[in-house]
Amino acid sequence: MRPASTPRLPVTARVFVQRFSSTPRGARLARHLVVHRLDTWGVPYGSAVSDTAALLVAELGANAVTHGRVPGRDIEVLLRLDAYTLRIDVSDSRGERRPTGTEGTVTAAPEAEQGRGLLIVDALADRWGVFDRVPVGKTVRAELDLLLRAAE
Repeated sequence: MRPASTPRLPVTARVFVQRFSSTPRGARLARHLVVHRLDTWGVPYGSAVSDTAALLVAELGANAVTHGRVPGRDIEVLLRLDAYTLRIDVSDSRGERRPTGTEGTVTAAPEAEQGRGLLIVDALADRWGVFDRVPVGKTVRAELDLLLRAAE
């Protein structure tokens, strides 16, 4: 039996999955719908978690429509919220075009015109990675540890 002062955490996860056109407009709509969905789940607009999620979706969505675009194929955004973690998956159809670098190793030359998006993801996310997507494509996942962020 646990002490009476220990709060009960929900055991269910909330999930939102939506496909968007592989265009800048689709990426922008993804960002708007993600913060709206978070607000309906109790993560208010303008909160640190909502703002961080918006930036992550904006960067991952922009990368997906810029580097992962296949004409006629959409991108997909999956949002999963449980008591401990917010997971953001952005999937596209170009499995052969994977981001360079891995978590903690992303660099961009100061004079480079591209390559800073994953620096932002690396700085904001508690974890991120790239996974194969079945049957085709890749998924870039970013996670936020909510208990750590609540303590900040």
